[in-house]
Amino acid sequence: MVIGSNMKRSKDMRIAVVCSSNQNRSMEAHSFLSKRGFNVHSYGTGSHVKLPGSSADKPNIYPFKTPYDHMYRELARKDPQLYKQNGILHMLDRNRRIKAHPERFQDEHDLEFDIIITAEERVYDQVLEEFSRRDPESHTPVHVINIDIQDNHEEATIGAFLICDMCEKLERLEDLDDDIVDVLQQFEKKAKRHILHNVSFY
Repeated sequence: MVIGSNMKRSKDMRIAVVCSSNQNRSMEAHSFLSKRGFNVHSYGTGSHVKLPGSSADKPNIYPFKTPYDHMYRELARKDPQLYKQNGILHMLDRNRRIKAHPERFQDEHDLEFDIIITAEERVYDQVLEEFSRRDPESHTPVHVINIDIQDNHEEATIGAFLICDMCEKLERLEDLDDDIVDVLQQFEKKAKRHILHNVSFY
């Protein structure tokens, strides 16, 4: 990536990517953005972490902060063939190389981000609801953006490409707050995906 003198460097733009369980979509984007030098964190917004099980009505449920390594080893013991075939072991192996455990966005009170990108409208609403609950302290603006990404491995990969493309465009802006709307409108047209955008405050 070529950085011009008037461009905001990617490491200066603080990014969070958020899905429901901090397993698939947010972690694929976290991995992708991190490899490209972005300052990125990832989160979930659900009440617990949910992974597919042996049937639709038997998911594997874990509390947030359960180590990815623990999930990997447990599911590898339970049914290695099933969880290898459906990609869950591969996903958990990738996740444990990035960070120790899934984190819940509602529990993050120390870090401030310039941009928060959510992977579905329900998660977007939960992030905005969390900001509405908090009393503003620093009054620093944060741009909350949603791009719908289906919760499967293929879509997570495509979504990570789209999120990275969006972030590369946003990092080039001289004034993020003034120019972000134009960039998101152009991106929406090019990507052919509906974008939601809101400004909240820390």
